[in-house]
Amino acid sequence: MTGCRRLHLSETPIPYSKPILPSTFYLLPFKLMDAFLHNLASRFADAGYALYLVGGSVRDELLGRAAHDADLTTAAPPELVRKLAQESGATTFDLGKKFGTVSLIHEGVAIEITTFRTEAAGVFGQNLDQDLAHRDFTINAMARDLLSGALYDPFGGQDDLASGIIRGVENPAARFEEDPLRPLRGVRFATQLGFRIVGETALAIAAAAPRIAECSAERVGRELTSLLTAPLAAEGVGLLADLGLLTVCLPEMETLRTMQPGAYHFKDVYHHTLIVLGRVSATPLLRWTALLHDIAKPQTYGITNGEVHFFGHEMLGARMARTILIRLHMEHELVHKVSKLIELHLRAGLYDDDWSDGAVRRFIREADEVLPELLELAKADLTTGNQQKVAAGRERIDRLAVRIADLQAKAEVARMHSPLDGNELMAMFNRPPGHWIAPLKDYLLGLVLDGNLGQDDKDTAAGLARQYMAQHSEV
Repeated sequence: MTGCRRLHLSETPIPYSKPILPSTFYLLPFKLMDAFLHNLASRFADAGYALYLVGGSVRDELLGRAAHDADLTTAAPPELVRKLAQESGATTFDLGKKFGTVSLIHEGVAIEITTFRTEAAGVFGQNLDQDLAHRDFTINAMARDLLSGALYDPFGGQDDLASGIIRGVENPAARFEEDPLRPLRGVRFATQLGFRIVGETALAIAAAAPRIAECSAERVGRELTSLLTAPLAAEGVGLLADLGLLTVCLPEMETLRTMQPGAYHFKDVYHHTLIVLGRVSATPLLRWTALLHDIAKPQTYGITNGEVHFFGHEMLGARMARTILIRLHMEHELVHKVSKLIELHLRAGLYDDDWSDGAVRRFIREADEVLPELLELAKADLTTGNQQKVAAGRERIDRLAVRIADLQAKAEVARMHSPLDGNELMAMFNRPPGHWIAPLKDYLLGLVLDGNLGQDDKDTAAGLARQYMAQHSEV
């Protein structure tokens, strides 16, 4: 993968570490838990039940990563969990009721307490061993007693954390049968942590890839966004492709990946996309835009006089991105902004110092709320091997940014308007509402943007409006 560090699959399956006996606990040095959790665990203990920090919460604690929520597990039935949580002063919700999960909020922190899982759906267990055995990966199959601090690790999760390994618990294929989203989660974990996927688990992921289509679009979309906002997002997309997940989750990207330069030279669009993805800031907006900014190139590929071109790929790409993101049930604002950025992503690269102030103002108004992201994307999109061209392109965009800042300091462009609004124009020409108003207002606004008309100069605007209408009598 040009310009990107690869996340590796293990060449051969790595032998399982010797499991820790289920009856054995290991004490782990840890910082004192929040007083609320300690109080909650004490209430559970008084009721005859242990309460454990579990899964990703334990993993992140062992890695020293900041946690913004807590996942807990217990043998206590959900009704008792709810009662004890409420007695501790927490507000409870039944968002995961059918899975035996009680959700609570305490001082802005989200906490989920799930009754031990079993193999049978909807059946709760009494055994921590059984619960951990049906979690997805060994690094997520650890628990810690909230009162004693004892760490329970029956499947070698600590060893795999230390070795940087993603390994399915016991039988990866069986774990993926239990939840078809788990293969995608495995790649997401590898991407976020920079870990490699063990051979047997990688084979199981590839075999289970088609079942991703059974998952809800929302769950797939959330996993993809988490992957894309990880530091190694470009490598993660490559791993999705290697394991057959990309063609199921984002078939349009697979089309881009399999597009070959052929007899005519042009840069590898797929690898260019991954390079751009790795260069932009790790926000959902910029990462999704980078991933999809050239998505329409396979459909717009053409050759004229031996020159390859992709005419209109930015317009078609904006529509395709909208379709993809709506399909994944993304938020409306993200859909709108990604589409807008893709539609405009070539504009900044066309900047020339000869642009008039009016042209720059028009650019500012077009970009509007995505202007900073558009400039960042334009610089990241410069991936030619000619470093002089790259440097010149970046300097050009920097000069555009300086002019934008200068103009914005002089006047807030977004608030510039025609001196005459629609009501005033209808009264002036004694005409009803219609399509004739918009081009007239655009004409007057254009004069304002070019600095040839004050936005409060109604008298001059009225004279110019009459001249315009006289010259465009068909309007």
